Amino acid sequence: MRHSKRRHVLGVSGPHRSAMMGNLAVALITHGRIETTLSKAKALRPFIEKVITLAKKAEKANDAARKLHFRRLAISRVRDKQAVAKLFDELVTEFTNRPGGYTRIYKIGQRVGDAAEMALIELIDGNDEGYEKPKKKAAKKSAKKKVAKKVAKEVDAEEAPAEEAEAPAEEAPAEEPAAEEASEETKED
Repeated sequence: MRHSKRRHVLGVSGPHRSAMMGNLAVALITHGRIETTLSKAKALRPFIEKVITLAKKAEKANDAARKLHFRRLAISRVRDKQAVAKLFDELVTEFTNRPGGYTRIYKIGQRVGDAAEMALIELIDGNDEGYEKPKKKAAKKSAKKKVAKKVAKEVDAEEAPAEEAEAPAEEAPAEEPAAEEASEETKED
């Protein structure tokens, strides 16, 4: 029975799984984003976030021995000194103000060969605020209000020239005699 077994199995043995997580973590630290299966991306997320938390603890530590301790813990999990050095020296500054959630997973469809669900996992930048879905209902209501205002302005604009058009119509009979005199002069010529 699988009681109290909360872990992403991924169909491999324990040592294979830890090696795979280490290799995926190295690729993610080195490149910033990687494309893998959705289940591997979901398994990698807590693994890499714990390693990034070790880097943050090392940055906050005052004692050099504690900094070295956190670095060695990260090396024991990731197993690549260059990737750990990049994380501890360069990337950790982007995550200092972020309390967690250092990665983002995008679903990108199915793989052609075996129809496995694929995903893109990436490290989030320090200045990234996150993605906000646009509010469709509010946009529709505001669009309706804009259309209503526009129609009201058009109606007002149509009424105003109509009033102005009535005033020149009253003046038109006064202009007609002048027009008749001009036409009579042209007839005489």
